[in-house]
Amino acid sequence: MATPKKSPRKKTAAARRTSRKTHGMPRSRWPRVLLILAVLAGVAAYAYRAPLSGYSQAGAAYGARIGCSCRFVDGRELASCKTDMEDGMGLVFLSEDDKAKSVTARVPLLASATARYRRGWGCVLDKWDD
Repeated sequence: MATPKKSPRKKTAAARRTSRKTHGMPRSRWPRVLLILAVLAGVAAYAYRAPLSGYSQAGAAYGARIGCSCRFVDGRELASCKTDMEDGMGLVFLSEDDKAKSVTARVPLLASATARYRRGWGCVLDKWDD
C-alpha cells in the first residue's frame, strides 16, 4: 500500500520569526536604516557645504558682536546676553575673555568669530580668513 506524500507546509510569519530567534541572532533593520540615514546626511552636508559655511560664519560673527556689546558696553553678564540674539541662534555658543575684553562665538565644527571691545569704537570683529 502506498503512503500519501505529504505536501510541504508553508511556515506562517509567526513561525518564521520564532524559528529565526531560536536558531540564531534576530535580524534587525535598525543598523541598515541608521547607515542609510548617515549616508544621506553626509551627502546633504557635502551638497550644501558652501551655504552652511556661509550661514554659520555669519551667525558666529553676529553672535560675537552682539555678545561683546552686551557684555562690555552694556555691562551685563554673558548668560543674559544670549537672550538678545535672534530666534534660531541656538547653535551659537558664546565664551568671554575678560582680560582681552573679547567674546568668541562658535558654531560647532563650522565657524567661530571674535569681537573685541575697543574704547571709542565699541565692539569690533576680528578679521577672519575667507
